[in-house]
Amino acid sequence: MRSKGRITVWHDDRGYGFIKPVAGGKQVFVHVKAFGFGSRRPELNRLVSYDLSTDSQGRPCATKVHMAADREPQAPPRPSAGWSSILLAISFFGLLGFWTFKDSRLIVAALIYGGASAFTFILYGSDKSAAKQGAQRTPESLLHWGALLGGWPGALIAQSVFRHKTRKQPFRFIFWMTIVLNLIGLGVWVATS
Repeated sequence: MRSKGRITVWHDDRGYGFIKPVAGGKQVFVHVKAFGFGSRRPELNRLVSYDLSTDSQGRPCATKVHMAADREPQAPPRPSAGWSSILLAISFFGLLGFWTFKDSRLIVAALIYGGASAFTFILYGSDKSAAKQGAQRTPESLLHWGALLGGWPGALIAQSVFRHKTRKQPFRFIFWMTIVLNLIGLGVWVATS
């Protein structure tokens, strides 16, 4: 969470100073490097926003400092992983359709994956909407169960469409593990039936 404060001490020749938090409390040390490349030189009584951290000795210090008149930096653009996720889901359904054409016993698997994907897509959409409105969220465990039980293609598409759950760790790791486990389960089912 970002904090706000005013620069109350600044030693321009030494490149450091202190910020007094607006909410009160002890002054926070700030080094010139915390202001980032291209930022104006710090000035006394300037309102700033910052992330609170600690230095190597455990003392509070400010990082990612931005002066109130400066624009907050925008998040770097997301990689175009959205299209690759959608392509992966479509490719999976294409392969499943091809296998179903070759072996009609797999129609059950195709129906399960289609239904579970639709259900999981709806869960992600509902969770994204709840996140925006500050309402009760869908438990992450339910999203993972949906993926594990065959809804991972729908989850991949939903993550891209809604731009939801695309960065958070360990969610991403667990999500990809559900895909691996699901595909192993599908392989075992195909091999034994």
